[in-house]
Formats: sequence, C-alpha cells, structure tokens
Amino acid sequence: MTVDTSHGPTAPRAAGRPGDASPFALGLLLRRAHWHAMTVMTEALRPLGIELRHFSVLIVLVDRGATVQRDLSAATGLDKAGIMRVVDDLEHRGLAARRPVPGDRRARAVEISPQGLDLFHAAHVAAEPLAEQLVADLETDEAEQLTDILTRLIRSAGNRA
Repeated sequence: MTVDTSHGPTAPRAAGRPGDASPFALGLLLRRAHWHAMTVMTEALRPLGIELRHFSVLIVLVDRGATVQRDLSAATGLDKAGIMRVVDDLEHRGLAARRPVPGDRRARAVEISPQGLDLFHAAHVAAEPLAEQLVADLETDEAEQLTDILTRLIRSAGNRA
C-alpha cells in the first residue's frame, strides 16, 4: 500500500534523517539512542539473569540505601505494580529484601543484599566493554560531554515537573 503524499505542505517534518529540523527531531534521536543503549546493556545483563528493570532498582538501592517502594517507583519510572514485581523478583533471587519502616505499619523499605551488591559489581564488569563499544565512534571527550548534556537535560526537566 502506498500513501499519497502529494497533498499538503512540504515543510520539514520529523523524518529522523540527519539535519532534521522538526520539533520532534531531538526526541526521535534520544529515543533511538535509548533503544540502542538499552539493547547493548540488556546483552550485558542477560548472562547474570537479570533485566534492566531489575538493575535500575539495584542502582537506586546502591545509591540511596534502603528505599521505600513508592520512592523506588518514582526513581525508576516503574508504576506501583511494576515495582512490586521487580522487588518480588529481586527478593526471590536473594538480591534484595523488604524491611518494615519504623513508624509506618504499611510501608516497606527495600534494601540490597550482599548477593545483590555482588551482582551489581559483576554487572559493571560485564557492561564495561559493551559500554566502550557504545561510544566507540565518539571523540575522546565527547562521551563525557554527552553524559553531561543529558544529565543537565534530565535535571532541568525534573525542576520543571
């Protein structure tokens, strides 16, 4: 099936081509970069038996220490049910544990276990060569610049939320 594109304006539209000047171009590029990075990192984690959603929770736990599930949800972008499934998986594998929060009978804090910390370190070792391949086409300081730019972009988006 072909689509008739002979009607309407010929102004630049989101096409995803280099030099795309549409207002959607940056979002499309970020999405493609995200999917590429996600695919590469998924391959690094596969031999360890975890997925990126599990690893994102481990990252938060290493960074923040014991964290209540609602805060894990906010930090990872997973909804309440999704965070419960991930924490269930981590608990089942002995990588994390839920603990009662003093003063709040309903809340549970999740903390990483020693096995979870070992897996966290193993994942970094496994991901190192793949991460290097991910930025292999960038100049020496461009990977650091890209990280800085993306960090500022995310930080500024968080400040507007």
